Amino acid sequence: MTHDRLNRVRGGLGLVLLWSAGTLLVLMTLLVLYQVFTRYVLGAPAAFTEELVRYALIWTSFLSAAYGFLYRKHMALVIVRDRFPEPVRRRLIVGIDALVLLFAVLVLVVGGAMLAYGVRNDYSALLGISRGLVYSVAPLAGLAIAVAQGLNIWEDLAGDPSIEPEGTD
Repeated sequence: MTHDRLNRVRGGLGLVLLWSAGTLLVLMTLLVLYQVFTRYVLGAPAAFTEELVRYALIWTSFLSAAYGFLYRKHMALVIVRDRFPEPVRRRLIVGIDALVLLFAVLVLVVGGAMLAYGVRNDYSALLGISRGLVYSVAPLAGLAIAVAQGLNIWEDLAGDPSIEPEGTD
Protein backbone atom coordinates (compact mmCIF):
# COMPACT_ATOMS: atom_id res chain seq x y z
CA MET A 1 0.00 0.00 0.00
CA THR A 2 1.47 3.33 -1.00
CA HIS A 3 1.92 6.23 1.37
CA ASP A 4 -0.64 8.21 -0.64
CA ARG A 5 -3.24 5.47 -0.29
CA LEU A 6 -2.55 5.20 3.44
CA ASN A 7 -3.16 8.92 3.78
CA ARG A 8 -6.43 8.67 1.83
CA VAL A 9 -7.72 5.83 4.02
CA ARG A 10 -6.61 7.68 7.16
CA GLY A 11 -8.17 10.92 5.91
CA GLY A 12 -11.48 9.30 4.99
CA LEU A 13 -11.83 7.46 8.27
CA GLY A 14 -10.68 10.56 10.15
CA LEU A 15 -13.31 12.66 8.42
CA VAL A 16 -16.10 10.22 9.32
CA LEU A 17 -14.97 10.05 12.96
CA LEU A 18 -14.45 13.80 13.23
CA TRP A 19 -17.84 14.71 11.77
CA SER A 20 -19.65 12.05 13.79
CA ALA A 21 -18.11 13.12 17.09
CA GLY A 22 -18.49 16.80 16.23
CA THR A 23 -22.15 16.39 15.34
CA LEU A 24 -22.79 14.53 18.58
CA LEU A 25 -21.00 17.28 20.51
CA VAL A 26 -23.20 19.95 18.93
CA LEU A 27 -26.28 17.80 19.64
CA MET A 28 -25.26 17.45 23.29
CA THR A 29 -24.78 21.21 23.59
CA LEU A 30 -28.19 21.92 22.09
CA LEU A 31 -29.85 19.33 24.33
CA VAL A 32 -28.27 20.79 27.46
CA LEU A 33 -29.35 24.29 26.43
CA TYR A 34 -32.87 22.98 25.83
CA GLN A 35 -32.81 21.31 29.25
CA VAL A 36 -31.76 24.56 30.92
CA PHE A 37 -34.44 26.49 29.01
CA THR A 38 -37.22 24.08 29.93
CA ARG A 39 -36.11 23.89 33.56
CA TYR A 40 -35.57 27.59 34.34
CA VAL A 41 -37.80 29.38 31.83
CA LEU A 42 -40.73 27.02 31.44
CA GLY A 43 -40.46 25.49 34.90
CA ALA A 44 -41.02 21.99 33.51
CA PRO A 45 -37.73 20.25 32.71
CA ALA A 46 -37.56 17.90 29.76
CA ALA A 47 -36.55 14.59 31.29
CA PHE A 48 -35.47 12.86 28.09
CA THR A 49 -32.52 15.19 27.49
CA GLU A 50 -30.43 13.86 30.37
CA GLU A 51 -30.54 10.29 29.09
CA LEU A 52 -29.96 11.31 25.48
CA VAL A 53 -26.97 13.48 26.43
CA ARG A 54 -25.51 10.59 28.43
CA TYR A 55 -25.76 8.25 25.44
CA ALA A 56 -24.35 10.88 23.08
CA LEU A 57 -21.42 11.38 25.48
CA ILE A 58 -20.68 7.65 25.41
CA TRP A 59 -20.68 7.65 21.61
CA THR A 60 -18.61 10.85 21.42
CA SER A 61 -16.01 9.43 23.79
CA PHE A 62 -15.56 6.21 21.85
CA LEU A 63 -15.47 7.90 18.44
CA SER A 64 -13.03 10.54 19.70
CA ALA A 65 -10.76 7.84 21.11
CA ALA A 66 -10.71 6.14 17.72
CA TYR A 67 -9.83 9.48 16.11
CA GLY A 68 -6.99 9.92 18.60
CA PHE A 69 -5.52 6.52 17.72
CA LEU A 70 -5.89 7.23 14.01
CA TYR A 71 -3.62 10.28 14.22
CA ARG A 72 -1.53 9.08 17.18
CA LYS A 73 -2.84 11.91 19.34
CA HIS A 74 -3.67 9.76 22.35
CA MET A 75 -1.86 10.21 25.63
CA ALA A 76 1.46 8.44 25.81
CA LEU A 77 4.27 8.27 28.32
CA VAL A 78 7.23 8.93 26.05
CA ILE A 79 9.83 9.35 28.79
CA VAL A 80 10.65 5.61 28.78
CA ARG A 81 10.31 5.14 25.02
CA ASP A 82 12.64 8.02 24.21
CA ARG A 83 15.45 6.60 26.39
CA PHE A 84 15.97 3.69 24.01
CA PRO A 85 18.13 3.83 20.88
CA GLU A 86 16.28 4.24 17.56
CA PRO A 87 16.12 0.53 16.50
CA VAL A 88 14.80 -0.55 19.91
CA ARG A 89 12.37 2.37 19.94
CA ARG A 90 10.92 1.33 16.57
CA ARG A 91 10.40 -2.27 17.75
CA LEU A 92 8.83 -0.98 20.95
CA ILE A 93 6.41 1.19 18.96
CA VAL A 94 5.44 -1.77 16.72
CA GLY A 95 4.90 -3.92 19.82
CA ILE A 96 2.73 -1.30 21.51
CA ASP A 97 0.72 -0.76 18.33
CA ALA A 98 0.21 -4.54 18.04
CA LEU A 99 -1.00 -4.73 21.65
CA VAL A 100 -3.47 -1.89 21.05
CA LEU A 101 -4.68 -3.68 17.91
CA LEU A 102 -5.17 -6.87 19.91
CA PHE A 103 -7.06 -4.97 22.62
CA ALA A 104 -9.26 -3.25 20.02
CA VAL A 105 -10.19 -6.51 18.36
CA LEU A 106 -10.65 -8.71 21.42
CA VAL A 107 -12.08 -6.30 23.98
CA LEU A 108 -13.84 -3.65 21.93
CA VAL A 109 -14.98 -5.52 18.82
CA VAL A 110 -15.61 -9.01 20.21
CA GLY A 111 -16.44 -8.06 23.80
CA GLY A 112 -18.41 -4.99 22.76
CA ALA A 113 -20.42 -6.99 20.22
CA MET A 114 -21.19 -9.61 22.86
CA LEU A 115 -22.26 -6.89 25.31
CA ALA A 116 -24.43 -5.11 22.74
CA TYR A 117 -26.02 -8.39 21.67
CA GLY A 118 -26.58 -9.44 25.27
CA VAL A 119 -28.54 -6.30 26.16
CA ARG A 120 -30.38 -5.88 22.87
CA ASN A 121 -33.74 -6.57 24.58
CA ASP A 122 -33.05 -4.23 27.50
CA TYR A 123 -34.57 -0.80 26.92
CA SER A 124 -33.73 2.54 28.51
CA ALA A 125 -36.17 3.95 31.05
CA LEU A 126 -37.13 7.25 29.44
CA LEU A 127 -36.43 6.92 25.73
CA GLY A 128 -37.20 3.25 25.19
CA ILE A 129 -33.96 2.87 23.19
CA SER A 130 -32.37 -0.56 23.14
CA ARG A 131 -29.22 -0.58 25.26
CA GLY A 132 -27.76 -2.77 22.52
CA LEU A 133 -27.92 0.24 20.24
CA VAL A 134 -26.19 2.41 22.83
CA TYR A 135 -23.43 -0.16 23.41
CA SER A 136 -22.96 -0.87 19.71
CA VAL A 137 -20.50 2.02 19.64
CA ALA A 138 -17.89 -0.21 21.32
CA PRO A 139 -17.48 -2.62 18.39
CA LEU A 140 -17.77 0.25 15.89
CA ALA A 141 -15.03 2.23 17.60
CA GLY A 142 -13.05 -0.98 18.03
CA LEU A 143 -13.15 -1.54 14.27
CA ALA A 144 -12.02 2.05 13.67
CA ILE A 145 -9.18 1.64 16.19
CA ALA A 146 -8.20 -1.68 14.58
CA VAL A 147 -8.03 -0.01 11.15
CA ALA A 148 -6.06 2.88 12.66
CA GLN A 149 -3.61 0.51 14.33
CA GLY A 150 -3.28 -1.48 11.10
CA LEU A 151 -2.31 1.74 9.33
CA ASN A 152 0.04 2.67 12.17
CA ILE A 153 1.74 -0.74 12.11
CA TRP A 154 2.08 -0.53 8.34
CA GLU A 155 3.81 2.83 8.73
CA ASP A 156 5.95 1.46 11.56
CA LEU A 157 7.16 -1.46 9.45
CA ALA A 158 7.67 0.74 6.40
CA GLY A 159 10.09 2.75 8.49
CA ASP A 160 8.07 5.92 8.65
CA PRO A 161 6.19 5.96 11.97
CA SER A 162 4.67 9.33 12.59
CA ILE A 163 6.05 9.85 16.08
CA GLU A 164 4.86 13.17 17.36
CA PRO A 165 7.44 15.16 19.33
CA GLU A 166 6.16 16.72 22.52
CA GLY A 167 4.61 20.15 22.28
CA THR A 168 3.18 19.78 18.77
CA ASP A 169 -0.46 20.04 19.81
